[in-house]
Amino acid sequence: MPLALFALAISAFGIGTTEFIINGLLPDLAADFDVTIPVAGLLVSGYALGVAVGGPPLTMLGSRLSRKNMLLALMVLFIAGNLLSALAPSYGVLMVGRFLAAFAHGAYFGVGSVVAADLVAPQKRASAIALMFTGLTLANVLGVPVGTWIGQAFGWRATFWVVVVIGVAGLIGVLALVPRQPRPTGGVLRELATFRKGSVWLALLMTVFGFAPVFAVITFIAPMMTEVGGFSSATVPVVMALFGVGLVVGNLVGGRFADRAVMPAIYGSVGLLTVLAVVLAVVAGNQVAFVVVITLFGVAGFATVPPLQTRVLDAASGAPMLASAANIGAFNVGNAIGSFAAGLTIDAGLGYVAPAWTAALLGVVGIAMAGLAALQARRTLVPAG
Repeated sequence: MPLALFALAISAFGIGTTEFIINGLLPDLAADFDVTIPVAGLLVSGYALGVAVGGPPLTMLGSRLSRKNMLLALMVLFIAGNLLSALAPSYGVLMVGRFLAAFAHGAYFGVGSVVAADLVAPQKRASAIALMFTGLTLANVLGVPVGTWIGQAFGWRATFWVVVVIGVAGLIGVLALVPRQPRPTGGVLRELATFRKGSVWLALLMTVFGFAPVFAVITFIAPMMTEVGGFSSATVPVVMALFGVGLVVGNLVGGRFADRAVMPAIYGSVGLLTVLAVVLAVVAGNQVAFVVVITLFGVAGFATVPPLQTRVLDAASGAPMLASAANIGAFNVGNAIGSFAAGLTIDAGLGYVAPAWTAALLGVVGIAMAGLAALQARRTLVPAG
C-alpha cells in the first residue's frame, strides 16, 4: 500500500480521538459544567451533526483546490476547533469548538476516501479506504483510552491539548507524504448532479441506520458499565481499549469482504451488529460476558464502514467527492440519531441497558434500507457489489 495511505491514517487518528474521547470523559464534563449525563452526551450528538452539516458545503467550497491542499486546509480547521475546546470557559463554547472540529471531519474523510481509492487498483479500493479508517479505529485502541486516562489524571482540558498536538502531526504527515493530485474536473454542478440518483440516497440511508447502533451503545458505555455491570470507573478505559481493538479488526475484515462483494458485506456486518446489541442488553450485568460482547460489537460496528463507504462511491461513480463527504455526514447523522435516541430512553427512566435495545431496533432499520437498496439496484441495473 502507498505511504500516502499511512499519512491519511495519521490525521484520521487525531480526528477519531477527538470524536470518540467525549465518551470516556462524560462524567467529568458533566460535573465540571454542572449538567446531567444526557446533556453532556449532546456533545457527541453536536459533533455528529457538525460533521453532517459541515462536510458537504466545505467540500463544495474546496472543489477548486487540489485534493492535497483541501486536506491541509481541513487539518488547520480541525486544530483550531480543538484549541477552542481546550480553552472553553463554558459548555456552550466547548460545543462550538466541537462543532468546528466536526466541520473538518466530514470533508476530510470524504476527500480522503476518494484520494485513498485513487491510489490503488480498483479491486483494492475498499481495503485502501479501510487502511485510512484504521487511524480512526486505532484512536479507540490508543487515543481514547490514553486520552481518558489523561483526562481523569490531569483534567479533561489536557486531553484536548494532546489532540491538538496529534492534529499538528497529522498536518505534517499530509504535507510530507500525500502526493499532489490535479484539481477535480467537472466542478460543483457535476458533483451535485449525482444526487439525482436514487441509488445514492439509498446508500446514504443505509449508512445512517446501519451505523446508528454503534453510537447508541458507545455514547453511554461508561454509565452502562458502572451502573449496570458494576465496573469501577478505572476499568472504563481498559474496556474501551478492547472495544477499540474490535474496531480495528472489524475495519480491516470489512475491507477484505467488501473488496469481494459489497452488499453481502453490508448485510453480514449490520446483521451481526443487530444481534450483538440484543445479546449485550441481555448480558449487561455479567462483567465477563459484557467485555466479550462489547469487543465483538466493535468488530461488527466497524466492519460496516468500508462496504458502506465503497457502496456510495459505486453509486456516485464519475462524481464521487461530494457524495463521499455526504456519506461521512450520513455516518454522523447515524451517530446523532443513535446517541440521541439512546439518551431519550435513559431520560424516560428505562435504565442504562435501554441503549442496547435501541441499537437493535436501529439495526433492523439498517438491514431494511440495505434490502431496499439492493432491490432498487436490480431494477436500475446499478451494480450492487
